[in-house]
Amino acid sequence: MKPYAESCDQNRHVILEAIKPRLLNKKQVLEIGSGTGQHAVFFAKAMPHLIWHTSDQSENHHGIQQWLTEANLTNTRPPIALDVSRDTWPQLRIDVIFAANAVHIMSWNNVIDLFYQAGKLLKKEGVLILYGPFNYNNNYTSNSNARFDQWLKHRDPNSGIRDFDALDILAKKAGFIFNQDIQMPANNRILEWLKK
Repeated sequence: MKPYAESCDQNRHVILEAIKPRLLNKKQVLEIGSGTGQHAVFFAKAMPHLIWHTSDQSENHHGIQQWLTEANLTNTRPPIALDVSRDTWPQLRIDVIFAANAVHIMSWNNVIDLFYQAGKLLKKEGVLILYGPFNYNNNYTSNSNARFDQWLKHRDPNSGIRDFDALDILAKKAGFIFNQDIQMPANNRILEWLKK
């Protein structure tokens, strides 16, 4: 049985609406933390001009591959084993890195490595897009995000909702400039950086 995340069905349309205009002139996307594979299939089908590379830790590959096999799209690629801090990043000609609901699951060291490696992999005018909940000035944007952060930290003390300013510092160090902050439903955002 394929893995299934209800949240992917709930947010996929609004994410697509936000990212599609930004990806019109792009060719290849590396998705960090593809999870079940649902987003990859939905976005690749909606944007057939893109080659969509999935990646995740190895234990999630079987589920991702089930979604990819069933969809049978010509523009998706099998999952790459990618722990952002431990594995060697793929040497692909990627011009977009996309991650949904990933940086609050990772440790802070993982987040540092994500930005550093994204800065190395993406060429000039490459795009880094993150979707999820974020804090601003170390403040939660909603009570539900505060509760979610407590749940995350109870589950894993190294995880938690990340602060925009801290992420932007990492981005600048990795050679990015901040481009867009888009408000999304359910107290989420899309943050976009461009490689200088």
